[in-house]
Amino acid sequence: MQEMSGNIRIYQKAAGEGRMDERMTREALRYLGFGRQRADESTLGIVRECFEELSRTAKERIVYRVFGLDVKEEGLIKIWNIEIESKSLFKNLKGCEKVILLGATLGVEVDMLMKRYSCMDMARAVVLQACAAAFLERYLDGCQREISGEMAKEGYYLRPRFSPGYGDFSILHQREILAATDAAKRIGLTMTESSMLTPTKSVTALIGLSREQADCPAEGCEGCEKTDCAYRRDS
Repeated sequence: MQEMSGNIRIYQKAAGEGRMDERMTREALRYLGFGRQRADESTLGIVRECFEELSRTAKERIVYRVFGLDVKEEGLIKIWNIEIESKSLFKNLKGCEKVILLGATLGVEVDMLMKRYSCMDMARAVVLQACAAAFLERYLDGCQREISGEMAKEGYYLRPRFSPGYGDFSILHQREILAATDAAKRIGLTMTESSMLTPTKSVTALIGLSREQADCPAEGCEGCEKTDCAYRRDS
């Protein structure tokens, strides 16, 4: 069994610190299916209101832990006592010495907010779902920048986040990531028998640590125009 190379670390961000920006708005509209189509002012108004409500309600938390990485052969990876067979993850982690396992959530309060709107105003509930997804991604981007600064002191560069469900990286590995990070105890993040995270606006992910800089943007593959990058994750 591989030993953990670092203590569990937890970040907690108080409600109200999140701010809407243009990128968050674009992401929310993308989740809503607008694509290149311009949203009407009514929709944009609801998006703004949803982000404001999320900034007051969300209790963002993240827990992560650094592990050694053992690449057995192409497509076969071992992290702690987790064995993963995934060619897409292998490509993402190529050249890495260590890996970060993480879990993050907006908290049960956001679930309660979405449930309330689903009973009162389904149209707003749909917009809120999209805004919450964008809100969570923005939170993760900020955390990743902080982690990047910490890892740089040890001579490591971060690869893009890679979550179970990307490419051929099975979503079933979420349970092992939660166990490895003690996410249930640390931030209240668990998983149902049907492999759904709870609270629902949550995510698990891996981030490779390499001594070589790969010039990957903090916001990950979605924000990068280099579509032929060797470290690009499959969407």
